[in-house]
Order: sequence, then structure tokens, then C-alpha cells
Amino acid sequence: MQVFATPKLNHVDITSDFWKRYRELVVKEVLPYQWQVMNDEADIAIADDPQNNGQDKNSHAVANLKIAAGEMEGHHYGFPFQDTDVYKWLEAAAYSFSYHPNDDLKTITDNLIDLIAKAQDDDGYLSTYFQIDAPERKFKRLQQSHELYTMGHYIEAGVAYYQATGNQKALDIATRMADCIDRNFGLEEGKIPGYDGHPEVELALARLYEATDDQKYLDLAHYFLNQRGQDPAFFEKQIKEDGDSMDRDLIPGMRDFPREYYLAAEPIADQKVPHGHAVRVVYLCTGMAYVARYTRDAALLAACDRFWNDLVKRQMYITGNIGQTTTGEAVTYDYDLPNDTDYGETCASVGMSFFAKQMLNIRAKGEYADVLEKELFNGAISGMALDGKHFFYVNPLEADPAASKGNPGKSHVLTHRADWFGCACCPANLARLITSVDQYLYTVTDDTILSHQFISNNAQFSDGVAINQSNNFPWSGEIHYDVKNPNGKAFKLGIRIPSWSKKFGLEIDGEVKTLPVEDGFIYLDVTGKAVTIDLSLDMRVKFMRANNRASADFGKVAIQRGPIVYAAEQADNKAPLWSYEVDTKTKPSYAYDANLLNGVGVVKVSADKVELDSTDADLYAEDGDQTSETVDMTLVPYYAWANREDGQMRVWLNK
Repeated sequence: MQVFATPKLNHVDITSDFWKRYRELVVKEVLPYQWQVMNDEADIAIADDPQNNGQDKNSHAVANLKIAAGEMEGHHYGFPFQDTDVYKWLEAAAYSFSYHPNDDLKTITDNLIDLIAKAQDDDGYLSTYFQIDAPERKFKRLQQSHELYTMGHYIEAGVAYYQATGNQKALDIATRMADCIDRNFGLEEGKIPGYDGHPEVELALARLYEATDDQKYLDLAHYFLNQRGQDPAFFEKQIKEDGDSMDRDLIPGMRDFPREYYLAAEPIADQKVPHGHAVRVVYLCTGMAYVARYTRDAALLAACDRFWNDLVKRQMYITGNIGQTTTGEAVTYDYDLPNDTDYGETCASVGMSFFAKQMLNIRAKGEYADVLEKELFNGAISGMALDGKHFFYVNPLEADPAASKGNPGKSHVLTHRADWFGCACCPANLARLITSVDQYLYTVTDDTILSHQFISNNAQFSDGVAINQSNNFPWSGEIHYDVKNPNGKAFKLGIRIPSWSKKFGLEIDGEVKTLPVEDGFIYLDVTGKAVTIDLSLDMRVKFMRANNRASADFGKVAIQRGPIVYAAEQADNKAPLWSYEVDTKTKPSYAYDANLLNGVGVVKVSADKVELDSTDADLYAEDGDQTSETVDMTLVPYYAWANREDGQMRVWLNK
């Protein structure tokens, strides 16, 4: 009987041209630019925001820490969670050191750690709004305060920075912070029997448990998850005790959302489907999956499965975006997928990537990796322009500058990326995903190495095992593996077969092989010292339809090739884009254009363009034939739209 010993993953170098460009862009452009913004040194134009989430171009995020540390005088500026812009930036910088060491940046980040340590209270508490302007209100309005959310983001950053640099102070800040939370929350007498209005600390505490092996941090994360919704009136009781007048609110309007918005209307075990704010949903799901894996809590795992199935099968856009409405940046109801008012917050796509990664850690299921891929190549990176200095908060699947300007209900949809936002959660969140993407390619279980993302890389494992994956993905589906196993210890290797590639070719050591697909993966036993694998994926251009319960997409098609979802832009197609009817019986064409949008695959489809009626014509007339001409419609990857001239965009096209 063959005995398998799975090597542990030590390090991954990204060699993909596609992702190397993004990762270098973050180091060279995004991190310096965001540091300037957070220090109020950048000349920026703040994005128009119909929700009035703060439209002053100042960030003051670093200044808030300096005030809390006693290095400056003044009042807190911005949202109660303004600190998190700094923490997510710090986390992104930490990950970047693994592939782009930078002494100048490290000097900045080391000094930032010193500042954060100085700003932290003696008892471990750190949330600058309350330290500066409202120390008497600490932990007293958790529905709105984001205190645990804020500290959770530092804990994540502190763990990442410690692991990247060995900086013990960074980890000590995190453990002191978590110890403060542990002293204040729980069911014991004298503690607060509650939780934060915005999930985040749960997943952060699980990461801290991994870094320290201290059980109390996992227990605390487990407590927060199990306590959520046990007393549905908890937030209201706190508001009453803290002072019920509206001028006491930390964020105006937050009390008006129902309990479901905060995922607090009932215990998680009783919640059938996710409701409320999309980012809260996916952060909660990530924490649930993390903690369920370590505690084997069956109720939490069942909730993960319920929430995953509802989001992916009934509430997710084809690009991976979630959160359909601008009202509360929330998910709505099954199959409600409007394209022109879609919110699709960048943070929600980033958070969905976190959730997918944690589900892969629980079980080897190709569906999780498919969604992760969808986010990485579509929903998440669409949040940043190709120059690294402009960003989308909202990611629609249909846009028209005239509609955004003329219809207040569509004013949240920008047709060009903005310099910055008053609520600037998205830019740094995307930066930390891109700089850590090397952590999303492999999942190592007790008996198998899973290779589930086709991002070319050199991976080093224990026992001298090395996996080199080379490709030109996502433009080519030819995937090559060189596996070195010098000690000859047998292990299993699983390779994902994407759901978009029902047909595939496989050669092992140059010999054609047929292996069964098991829940989205093929498996082979690596028993010798070396093996080569060649996988050929189906990269045909496909016309996709939505479930016919999704009324917004009925009678329409979207274009997809490999993992890439395509969009039509006015820059390539004469407006209006609604006047095109795609001929799905004529084979599309595909070509790679190295000079367009930093190099993209371009798809052309045949379509009839209907001639517009005269502006003097009646608004309504009896139906009849309309004059049209056959044209080629040009489409580019969705992630790259809005990098040229301002204009209309559509993903779903008339059939």
C-alpha cells in the first residue's frame, strides 16, 4: 500500500506576466499614492457620492494616529473606521516584501508600527475616534462604532507584518489588542454580551490564533460568531443606554437599517440566507469558515454552505460581483440582478475571494476555486484602473454617462474611475488582495496538494518538492507543470478542471491520459522524482445566458472566454449599445492585442445594429420591421473597461 506524505507549502513566486504587472503596479504606484493620500499630501479630486459618505478630499488617517499618540493636537477626522485605511495599506505593504523588497518602504512601515504602538492605550485598546473625541463611549454603540472591525483590521495587518518581517512589536500590538477585547467581551459577569455591527474581528482572531497557537483567540472568535443574534435587541439596548437622540449617532442613518442588515436578527444557526450589507456578509462568512474548520462546529459549517449556495447560485453577477443595491450597499433577494443599478462593491468581491479561499481549506471542491478565479480576473481587479491611481467603489454591468448624470437612482454608477473616495475602504482592500495573490494558488490538505489557480508560478514545498507552473493564462489555456520530487516521497496532486472547460486534454510525461473529474479536480499520484503535466483547457468564446429566473438578463447573452467576462464599450462600438442584437449563430472571433489596454484578448461578435427612430417620431408605434445593418461588435475584458474615453458599457447584450 502506497503511503502518502503531503509536503508543506513554503513559498510561491508569481511568474505570470498578467499578475506580475499588477503586483509591481501596486508597489510602484498604488502604495506610494495611497500613502500620500492618507497623509493628505496628494492632489486628488474626491468622487461624487450620492450617499454622502464623506466628500472632503482629506483623509487624515495617519494624522488621527498621531493625535492619539500625542504627537499632534486636534480632533478626529473622518469615519470612526478611518484607521482601517492605514491598516489595510500596511497589510498590502507587508505582502509586497515577499516579492519586491524595498528598504525605503520598510522604513516607512517600521515607523508606522512605532506610531501605532504609541497610539495604543495601555490596556490594548486602539480606535482613534474614541480615544481622541469620545473615550467615555468605548464599546457603547457597537452597531455603528466599528471598533472591533477596526481592531480586527489591525490584527490582520499585524500578523501579516510580523510574518513578513519578523517585527515582534507588530504582533505584540495585535495580541494586546485581542487581549483587551477578550477582557471586555463574553458572557461572564461584567463583560459585554455582544459583538460588532460589522463582522471582521472573527476572521482576524482566527488568523491571530494561527500565528500564536493561543487557543483563547480562537475561542473568542467562536464566541462572537455564536453570540451574534442571540439577543436581537442588543444594539437597540446599547443605543438607548448611550443616549437615544439622533445627534448621538456615530454614522447618521445607521440605526434605520433592520437587524437583518447587521446579520443580527437571529442566531447564525437559524439564518437561512444572507441578508444585508454585502461586505458584512462575506466577512462574516469568511470568519465562519475559518472558525468552523478549526472547531469542527457543524452549525457554522452548515451556515457557510447555506450562505455560499444562496450567494453563488442566486445573487452573484456573472463577474463575481455581489450586492445589488445602493441602499445600504446590500444584497437583496434571489435572482434580483439589475445591471444598470448594480452596486457590486469592490470590497465585496475581495471579501468573496477570502470566503472562497477558506471554503477550499475545508473541502476540495472545484466550485470554490471557480468563484475565486471569477473574482480575481473580473469582479475584484475591475476596481482599479490600469494606472493604479484611479478606483471604482461601484462595479456595474451596464453604464451610461447620461443615465448617471440624469437619473438620481443611477448616480452611484461612475463611468470613469475616481482618484479617491470619502469612504476609502476599497482601494487598500484590493491592494492587499493583489499583493497576497501568491497565497491563493495552492491549498494543502492532509493528503493532497491542490493546484486550483492557473497563475504561473514557482512553488517550493517541504521535502524539496517544487512545482513549476508555466502558461500564458488567461489568454491561453495551455498549462504546463514541471513537478520535482527529489526525495521520492509519494504525494497526491490535484489539479482543478474549471467549470467553463468541460472538455480538456491531458498528457503526463508526454503520454495522453484520461483521468476522472472528482468534484472539479483530477488527481494523480506523484511517486517518482519528477513528472511533467500538460493540461489543455477549452478556451472557446462562449455565449452565456443567465438563469431565466433573472428577469434583468432574460433574452440577453454575455460573452466569456476562459475565466474572462467581456464587455462592450462605446470606445469600440457606436452608441447606443442597446441598439445591437447579437447573432449567436455566427462564430465569434478572438485575437490578442498587445497594444491595447496593456495587452488584452479582444472578441468580435456579429450583430445587427438597429437604426434609431427620429427624435420627431412618436414615442410609441405599432410593432413592425426596423431597419438594421450587420456589423462586428468589439468586446474587451470587463476588468479593463473605463480606461479610455468616457462612454457607455454593457456586459449583457440583446440576443
